[in-house]
Amino acid sequence: MDQPSSLAIAPSTENKRHLVKGSHRWVIKIGSALLTNDGRGLDRKSIADWGRQIAALIKRGHEVVLVSSGAVAAGMTRLGWKERPSSIHELQAAAAVGQMGLIQAYEEVFSQYSIPTAQVLLDHDDFSNRQRYLNARTTLKTLVGLGVVPIVNENDTVVTDEIRFGDNDTLGALVANCIEADTLMILTDQMGMYDADPRKHALAKIIAETSADNEKLDAMAGGGGLLGRGGMMTKVKAARLAARSGASTVIVGGRIDDAITKVVGGEHIGTLLYAAQQPLAARKSWLAGHLQTKGELTLDAGAVSVLREKGRSLLPVGVKSVNGTFTKGELVICRDEQGLEIARGLVNYSSEEARKIIGCSSQDISRLLGYKDFDELVHRDNLVLV
Repeated sequence: MDQPSSLAIAPSTENKRHLVKGSHRWVIKIGSALLTNDGRGLDRKSIADWGRQIAALIKRGHEVVLVSSGAVAAGMTRLGWKERPSSIHELQAAAAVGQMGLIQAYEEVFSQYSIPTAQVLLDHDDFSNRQRYLNARTTLKTLVGLGVVPIVNENDTVVTDEIRFGDNDTLGALVANCIEADTLMILTDQMGMYDADPRKHALAKIIAETSADNEKLDAMAGGGGLLGRGGMMTKVKAARLAARSGASTVIVGGRIDDAITKVVGGEHIGTLLYAAQQPLAARKSWLAGHLQTKGELTLDAGAVSVLREKGRSLLPVGVKSVNGTFTKGELVICRDEQGLEIARGLVNYSSEEARKIIGCSSQDISRLLGYKDFDELVHRDNLVLV
């Protein structure tokens, strides 16, 4: 009988499931094989069941973004294709056809619970272009704040092989980074991640939990199936990407009864690849070490006191001057009137806009700019004291 890998991960001596159980904001990714019942068309019964569980989470106050594969696979079924085409144009056509049925299926399910849905199609440009990234981030966070379930997929209809994500595991991790999610849950057709390929090793065991950065994971990941573009290796890479912003990842079998509910409840199913830091701490660490500052804000004594002693956001009223040229979302240094660096953070307004609103109340932003995106010049979650 085949033996599992000699690189097997030792059982964890520390239970990290509390990181998952305490999560408020979730990104849940569902793979193609699950959604299409291994290529036999949309599995509407399973979609209804996942929707029921997600609806229950939202009713309890959780925020959920759903990253859904399946458009190409669903389109192949509707077009009568048995094998995934190699032509990019045929793949794009299948995605366009399949996306219609996919979104309709989700809309029908969530409407039963009076939960609105939103379709969000993203590509690499939306994450590499700073302005588009911030727009996507603001839109997604606004949607979940309103109790809407954003259904996110790659914009397969227009992307090319050179710029595509390669799999929706990566997209799920990028979305988790973007909205500062607590946990990324990847529903797959396996029970979790094994210490060896269970299709080849009868004694393979599920890895209960380990750090996303554990190098031994690389030797244990296998390839993908016929419909999907990702395998366990893409899920490991996604977990590491999500961990950069402090999000832990759970890889779990989507066909397990009430899998979503059980994971959220902290039950020991699937594989937990945990992050070294929680989201806010990871974000603060990144800000503290980021060197590419684009400008400076000089604060009055009152603002310095509020930042240092009360841990609040920086409002326009506490800023005396703006130096440098920067755009929304870029990193700036905050100094006191003697020039001492107090903090650094990501600004909500450009340098041009900031110069118009400094020294004024947040209530005056709309009058001075003609609009208002935020009350704060720098939000406390995007600011770190130095």
